[in-house]
Amino acid sequence: MKTFNRKIPYNDLPVLPPKAELETIKILKKTISAGRALAQLNGTLLNLPNPTLFLDTIYVQEAKASSEVENIITTNDELYKSMVADKKIENSSTKEVLSYKEALWLGFEELESKPFITTNLCIKIVQCIKQNNASIRNTPGTTLKNPQGEIMYTPPSGEMIIREKLANLEKFINEKNTDFDNQKILDPLIKMAVLHYQFEAIHPFSDGNGRTGRILLLLYLKLSGLLEIPAIYLSEYIIKNKAEYYRYLKNVTENQEWEDYILYMLDMVEVTSKKGIKRVQKISEAMEKTATEMKKKLPKVYSKDLIDILFRLPYTKRQHLIDEKIGNAKTVGNYLNILEKNGFLTSEKLGKEKLYLNPVLLEILEET
Repeated sequence: MKTFNRKIPYNDLPVLPPKAELETIKILKKTISAGRALAQLNGTLLNLPNPTLFLDTIYVQEAKASSEVENIITTNDELYKSMVADKKIENSSTKEVLSYKEALWLGFEELESKPFITTNLCIKIVQCIKQNNASIRNTPGTTLKNPQGEIMYTPPSGEMIIREKLANLEKFINEKNTDFDNQKILDPLIKMAVLHYQFEAIHPFSDGNGRTGRILLLLYLKLSGLLEIPAIYLSEYIIKNKAEYYRYLKNVTENQEWEDYILYMLDMVEVTSKKGIKRVQKISEAMEKTATEMKKKLPKVYSKDLIDILFRLPYTKRQHLIDEKIGNAKTVGNYLNILEKNGFLTSEKLGKEKLYLNPVLLEILEET
């Protein structure tokens, strides 16, 4: 057996499926609990009156967390303001996070029209994240280093080799729940962990691989039917357990130690699903409480559509209410002023615009 050398391009990266035992007793037990938590989240979302209402908020949170893994830092407040304000975004980190959110939506739209995860889709996603014409790496010399500058991994080199590895990955992903040589069926959550490792190991782009790989996780959950409404942000778990994430990836590469890595990925799904259920429940309860109070205090202002707008994103503005036919400019302006006077909203001037914040929603989103 060849000894792995982290300083040499890993052109011998094994194709999928792995030859290692992936369905150990520990993994199978964890698959059951992770799958149950994910199913509960799916049910919670589908039972909401408007299941897609929170998607923009959740995707911004995922974008923020995924970008944070790459040390691209911004605040929730900055992000949400930027999403609703007309003012040009100056902060480069905020721009990158919002590009990630755009790439996530792009991925889901592409899946709707063509339910396959392909190399071309990965290229579209990374181009959207980076806002450039990036494609498969075709220049040598790419290495991954630790903060001390030590080379930790050298991914496969040569565009043809990278494309061959991606073609194998593509086939593995899109074959329906089998390892595609029909020898055995793999649980889709185990398959999700395997495809994530492989994409990160191929490292097909000069930049944006981590963020693209994390978008693929969400797309695969949708593609495999595990999460009809992919309202989950997995990257938050990776930030909190970043050292283990990189250690387990490294152990697969160097020693083909799959068990700990797969258990980590399954735990990520389970923990994030449970947290997602609690967060959705808290937002739903806050909506109901706000609706009840508004009906009592301001019956002429209250409408279900207005409540939906106030809980779609933490910030809103007059134009949003006009667009949703809540009323004309004068009417909605009066509504927002009354809501602020009664403590439902707070306002802030941003350039020439006035933005209105739902502090209850922002507080829930910022809970860790």
